[in-house]
Amino acid sequence: MADTATARRSRITPEREAELYEAVLDLLREVGYDALTMDAVAARTRSSKATLYRQWGGKAELVVKAVRHTKSGETDEVDTGSLRGDLHALVTREDDCVMERNSALMRGLAMAMHHNEDLLRTFREQLIEPEMAGIRRVIRRAVDRGEVRPDCPALEFVVHMFVGGFATRALIENQPPTRAFLTSYIDAVILPALGVRVP
Repeated sequence: MADTATARRSRITPEREAELYEAVLDLLREVGYDALTMDAVAARTRSSKATLYRQWGGKAELVVKAVRHTKSGETDEVDTGSLRGDLHALVTREDDCVMERNSALMRGLAMAMHHNEDLLRTFREQLIEPEMAGIRRVIRRAVDRGEVRPDCPALEFVVHMFVGGFATRALIENQPPTRAFLTSYIDAVILPALGVRVP
């Protein structure tokens, strides 16, 4: 049974999958999550609704997978040999234009998640938790290398600090995060909190 399901899900080529995700993101920008329908995605991508449900199960999973598709590489691929290098590498995986578009998408989805438990659960499971786990692995390597004390009280708040950097830029200054802002934020806030000297 599992093999049959896998075979069914593998019919869409990577190129076609990327095309579908781009269409979903375009629709999200145009109408928002609540007004986005599987019918609209099917029409925009010239797909059957049955194919979309068979491949993704529902709107929440399709949307989260589309957002995840915009992410450039996995956190585990980053290992520069220093915590500062790793954190800078994480925020420079995307250029400013991509970050601006993703920031606008995330603000819209954050509003939708407040009253859509399915979206919130899927978003946490498939995007937030893997991202947080990746950042924690980067921090753990820094502890193992001796860059950060294992009893540093800021360790449990690293993810919060990261999210804060992204969110407050838009909230306070009405601007998207940029590479320059985030690298400065890392050097001025996150690394000093962890006791790491910035050159």
